[in-house]
Amino acid sequence: MPLVRIDVNEGRGQEELQRLSRGIHDAILAEYAIPERDYFHILTEHPQGQIFAQDAGLGFERSRAVVMIQIFTQGGRTQEAKQQLFAAVANKLSTLGVAGEDVFIGYVENSPGDWSFGFGRAQYITGELAVPKK
Repeated sequence: MPLVRIDVNEGRGQEELQRLSRGIHDAILAEYAIPERDYFHILTEHPQGQIFAQDAGLGFERSRAVVMIQIFTQGGRTQEAKQQLFAAVANKLSTLGVAGEDVFIGYVENSPGDWSFGFGRAQYITGELAVPKK
């Protein structure tokens, strides 16, 4: 069950924002085989000048169309699985017109006890939800 935060500069239409979110979700579905309804995304638009995304010395420029993605998920997946997810997300977004240099992903791992889906309970710990397989 990933929680995905997506930050973009303002100026995209509602349909485009929904396609970005859906494209990222589809890539996660394909790579991690999570249930379709494990769809938890927070999409935030920012005024010009509130997103800073340089190249970290890799020698390319990002455009105003940069998509900053944070994926919070349970630990345990291999580096290969993560790399495949990163490629799948970039591939999916490229079909929506987002250039590869404009896809930035931060990946944060945690454990089953770090999640509450409501009612103040950690459902993976209480047994109300099965801990997802990696």
